[in-house]
Amino acid sequence: MFTPMLATFDLIALAVSVGKIVFLTFLVILPLVSIAVYFERRISAVIQDRVGPNRVGVPLTLLGFKKDWQPFGIGGLAQAAADGLKFILKEDFVPAHVRTFYYWLAPCMTVVPALLTCVVLPFGSELNLSFLGIAEPIKMVIADLSIGPLFTFAIASLGVYGIVLAGWSSNSKYPFLGGVRASAQMISYEISLGLSIIPVLMIFGELNLTKMSAFQDANGWLLLPLWGEGLSVARWVLLIPVTISFVIFTVSMFAETNRLPFDLAECETELVAGYHTEYSSMKFALFFMGEYAAMIIGSGMAVTLFLGGWSIPCWPLLEKIIPLQLHYTPDTTPLYTGLLHIGTFFAKVFAFIVFFIIIRWTLPRFRFDQLMALGWKVFFELALANVFLTALLMWWFPLK
Repeated sequence: MFTPMLATFDLIALAVSVGKIVFLTFLVILPLVSIAVYFERRISAVIQDRVGPNRVGVPLTLLGFKKDWQPFGIGGLAQAAADGLKFILKEDFVPAHVRTFYYWLAPCMTVVPALLTCVVLPFGSELNLSFLGIAEPIKMVIADLSIGPLFTFAIASLGVYGIVLAGWSSNSKYPFLGGVRASAQMISYEISLGLSIIPVLMIFGELNLTKMSAFQDANGWLLLPLWGEGLSVARWVLLIPVTISFVIFTVSMFAETNRLPFDLAECETELVAGYHTEYSSMKFALFFMGEYAAMIIGSGMAVTLFLGGWSIPCWPLLEKIIPLQLHYTPDTTPLYTGLLHIGTFFAKVFAFIVFFIIIRWTLPRFRFDQLMALGWKVFFELALANVFLTALLMWWFPLK
């Protein structure tokens, strides 16, 4: 009875999908969270003219050695791991006045949507593993959906429920105020965030993120149209609305991820710690992880839509000098090229995360009325006008 089903069941495809999920979630995003935390603490220390974490290493003294091992000779590299271990070992205290079920549900509702959005993000071109007996090249995306940006925004918008639930279920005034602020802020900036990518989708004529990255690899990034069709007059004229979209998208991402200067939902000077005031141990760590995971996925979306995704910058120009095939060719991309594309993508994402960190420790916090005025009176109108500007320019300077 089950023989035909088993015969058609592709175990190799299942293993590849599971491998991509494990790689992206447990070997990339979660380690990248700890790396981002470490770099945030170091960069903030440099900006504030102090030392930062410089002591925690691998605790070899517990095994009888004279001193701890500092990886690469840099002190403090194990600080993020020590903080994670501290969260795991701390007492999981639940206040008596909370609404227990929703209090436990809120951290999950924050971190799960942030991790789910990565399934449509292409983190490389393809890997040719024919030497392992796998005939078809493996696409470096978990789910190659034709509605990638829509899926991302639909799932990411669920994150607001976790924050609202945390504020309401804590049954305390400061978390409640933080939850109210977060809901108003995230819903307001979702509008400008969604409108900001419409000009991008109009230029691509496509909703598949993998095809967007491949197009930019062959024809120049949206923000760097220096080869292929990017040299046309139309692409350079469209650089005006693309730049506007990029600015709106980036600023809205700061608001969506509750990062300074838009962290009004958890600002310590007014609300103690905002919506997660009553949380401790791993539940607090899940909020922390959800914020950084959302920042990583947002950086990945910005890189994919505007900065070429996994495309190596200016390589079609350098290819005339260096005889290596480092551009994407469907089904025939060499293995070393596929690996280099993966490294290029995550290097761009990391650079964007560093930009997030520098902005956080450079600019002062907005007032809440300034934040809402910026979203509704500036970005909403500007993003809407940018859609009409893009349509007008595409009618005047049609793309090939």
